[in-house]
Amino acid sequence: MNTTFSNKHLFGMAIGIVLIVATTRSMAQTARTITLEEAVEMSLKSSKQLKLSQTNVDLAGLNIRQIKENQLPSLGVSASYLRLNSPNIDLKIKQSGNDSTGSSSSLAVHQAMYAMASASLPLFSGFRFKYGLESAHFLEQAAKLDAEYDRDAVIQNTIAAYSNLYKSRKAVDLVAENLKREHERVEEFTNREKNGLLARNDLMKAKLQESNVQLALLDAENDLRVTIINMGILLGLPENTPLVADSNSFISLKEEGNVNDWEQKALTNRKDIAANSIRQKAAHIDIKTAKADFYPSIALTAGYVALSIPGVATIPNAMNAGIGLRYDIASFWKTGAKIAKAKTYEYQLKTNEGLLLDRIHLDVNTAYYNYVLSKRKIDVYAKAVEQADENYRITKNKYDNSLVTTTDLLDADVAQVQSKINFESAKADAVVAYKRLEQTAGVIN
Repeated sequence: MNTTFSNKHLFGMAIGIVLIVATTRSMAQTARTITLEEAVEMSLKSSKQLKLSQTNVDLAGLNIRQIKENQLPSLGVSASYLRLNSPNIDLKIKQSGNDSTGSSSSLAVHQAMYAMASASLPLFSGFRFKYGLESAHFLEQAAKLDAEYDRDAVIQNTIAAYSNLYKSRKAVDLVAENLKREHERVEEFTNREKNGLLARNDLMKAKLQESNVQLALLDAENDLRVTIINMGILLGLPENTPLVADSNSFISLKEEGNVNDWEQKALTNRKDIAANSIRQKAAHIDIKTAKADFYPSIALTAGYVALSIPGVATIPNAMNAGIGLRYDIASFWKTGAKIAKAKTYEYQLKTNEGLLLDRIHLDVNTAYYNYVLSKRKIDVYAKAVEQADENYRITKNKYDNSLVTTTDLLDADVAQVQSKINFESAKADAVVAYKRLEQTAGVIN
């Protein structure tokens, strides 16, 4: 009965392995191979974050347009029709050559109509237009730099996701290959156990190892599915579009150079520090804009009035033109807080610049030494793969000659697979680390 159960178990495991391997190969055959450059290009086109950043640039441009439009002439028209009661009208003007005050007893006024048109052209507004336009241009430049900074972040996120895609696919391939080998070992051990050449306990260890590897493969495949979904979102592709990372993207590595040179590049090319510097200029202009309240406003004005009061007066063409002056005396005690607020904001930006410099110093050094470490890990893991292969070969020979236990053989097998996974992951992590270094220096492309 135990033999029957064992055969059924082996048959079920065999079917499961065949299906998993077949599915994995099918996915690999139908999947689309995409290079790192293609992934970055597609993510930049489909990124919702960049589209949102562009709206900030557009808003800054519209703010400039709004300021310019405020300098255009303003024109307003109005008209009214009024119904009146029977008012007492006492005209203080001469009527029909009579010098006496006119009587209003014969006048019956029940309605009045008037229409007005007025125009105004600002001539001087206390330099508000000049300073406001300068500040708006600076803020537009800062918005563009913010968009470029977000673009760098999108590139780095895409590279990290691409790396995860490569590592996930490699993990599936390596674990699937290992599962096939574990299944062959179980078949071999089963035959040897039937012939009395192997203890049943050793067979159970091999079966347990096979089950563990099968679970590991299920986890690896699940991670791959999630990674593909994430890549699809980043690249704007339909969900679950099969993708394969090009292994050629992880072959060559660049020299790390000197950390001080990278830091100097960051000070020259980082978009966030450049945007902060431009915002400081805008804040300085905003102080002048606040002080503009101390100046009067001058405008060229013109108007037209048409008035009709039936039975009393009709004025069809009353026109006027002139220069208007407006000065708000209350600005002497109402503008102080506005100026102080603008100065505080300027100081805030200057202080933030110091924080940015500290963060850049830390970011560059962290990214630099992480890249150096990742390159060293590749060398270590490459040796580990050689050592694990040799260890498995020696252990297998010893096992065949009954010099080591089954546990030793299975441990050597696990170490061999894990060393290969670690090596492939290290290659991908090194590329991500270098691109992260480029990002912190503001030169990622």
